[in-house]
Amino acid sequence: MNLLNWGGKQENKPMEQDQKKTSVQVDIDPKEAEGIYSNLVLLSHSPSEFILDFARVLPGTRKAKVYSRIIMTPQNAHSLLNALQTNIERFEKQFGKIRVSGTDSKGDIGFK
Repeated sequence: MNLLNWGGKQENKPMEQDQKKTSVQVDIDPKEAEGIYSNLVLLSHSPSEFILDFARVLPGTRKAKVYSRIIMTPQNAHSLLNALQTNIERFEKQFGKIRVSGTDSKGDIGFK
């Protein structure tokens, strides 16, 4: 997976070289462009893959439904982690610190 797809740039290579090798046209159908709301992520892993189950749980219910499962290599999961961190930092510079209420010391907000 190319790091540029995850919001970052590859290290140790000139920017021009990165752009030539990583330029990818991405198509998205209207259904996928609508997106799926998720307020719960269940994570698991094996030696060869990470599995992210994006689910939705409604207030007052004790059952969640998985709407999307993403399976990726450990390298891609790590690239995603780095890209999320970079984009959260950019977001907070532009819009201010993200406040997360109701979290315990572990930072558990339903994403496990």
